[in-house]
Amino acid sequence: MTKKALFIIPPERFNEDELFHPKVVLENAGVEVTIASTKTGEITGDYQGKVTAEVIFSDVSFTDFDALAVIGGSGTNDHLWGNQELLSYLKQAHEQNVLVTGICAGAVTVVKTGLLTDRTATCYPLDVQKNELKAHNVEYVEQHVVAHDDIITADGPDGAKEFGKRLVEALS
Repeated sequence: MTKKALFIIPPERFNEDELFHPKVVLENAGVEVTIASTKTGEITGDYQGKVTAEVIFSDVSFTDFDALAVIGGSGTNDHLWGNQELLSYLKQAHEQNVLVTGICAGAVTVVKTGLLTDRTATCYPLDVQKNELKAHNVEYVEQHVVAHDDIITADGPDGAKEFGKRLVEALS
């Protein structure tokens, strides 16, 4: 049976490397990737890259997916960090044993669910992100990817391909 992943991006200013690198790795491994956001249609990234959000995340059931990935970019801080509907969606998915993952500011979004309290995670090594981990009692680890059985976090563009590989491993 084909594994499926839902990549959740902000409605503007996603990070191209953090979206496209893991997407290619997953697709090459036979995983079907759906792009979601808080709106549908064409979305422009931090570096003018474009992608089409096929669905609004809250319109699709997380139980249709084997993994959720919150993608970073400067728009993630503005649009996803404080999105209570998204935080609740991620928590409910986790309760149903869906793999919850995030990269860069997306990792911070996952941290904000409280699912990583008293555990380790990584994010982009900026104080604004590391401070969010600290505020949620999560220990920051300086490496590309921190993989738990149920949650995977990655640091950003440099770790994007490895993030994809760890998702494939977790799904196989």
